[in-house]
Amino acid sequence: MDMSVASLSHAIQSSDFFTAVRQSELFYPAVLATHLTCIAIFGGMILMTDLRLLNLAFRHTPASVVIESMRVWKRIGFVIMIGCGVLLAGSHLDKYYPNPYFQLKLSLLVVTGIHGLIFHRSVYYNAGLDRDGRLPVRAAVAGGTSLVLWLSIMTCGRWIAYYDDPHAIARLVRGLLRLV
Repeated sequence: MDMSVASLSHAIQSSDFFTAVRQSELFYPAVLATHLTCIAIFGGMILMTDLRLLNLAFRHTPASVVIESMRVWKRIGFVIMIGCGVLLAGSHLDKYYPNPYFQLKLSLLVVTGIHGLIFHRSVYYNAGLDRDGRLPVRAAVAGGTSLVLWLSIMTCGRWIAYYDDPHAIARLVRGLLRLV
C-alpha cells in the first residue's frame, strides 16, 4: 500500500482521536493554552540557562548550578509542551504538513536534539564546568547555539499561523475573478 504524505496526514487528522481533539469546545483550547504556557515557562528557563552560559546573567552563580537547578522543570515543561504540540498538530495535520514553517520548526527541533547530544557531557552534565571560575568557550557556543535554535523554533511556531497556501490563494483569486 503506497501512501503519500498527504493521505497519511489526512488519515492521522481524520482518526477518531484527533477528530475529537479538534472538535472539542474545551479540550482543544485548553491544550493550546497549556502549550503556550509551557513555551513561556520552558522558554524562560532555556533563556536563563543560555544567558548564564554566555556569561550575561547569574554571573555569581556557577553555570553548573544554574543548569542543574532548572533541569527537572525544563524536562517537565518540554514533555508537556511537546505532548500538547502533537495534539495540536495532529488535529490539523492536513493544514500543517505542507506549511514550510511547520516543516522548518520540526527540522529545528531535530537539530536542537543533535545540539543537546553534542554538548551533553562537555557542558550540560559537566559538574566542573566552571570550576576554575571561568566558563570554557564550548559553554558559550552551546548557549549561543541553543538560544538561536529555540528563538528560531518559537518564531517558526508563530509563523505557522500566518502561512497561506499559494494554491489556496490562486483558487481564491480565480474565484473572485469569475465573480467580476
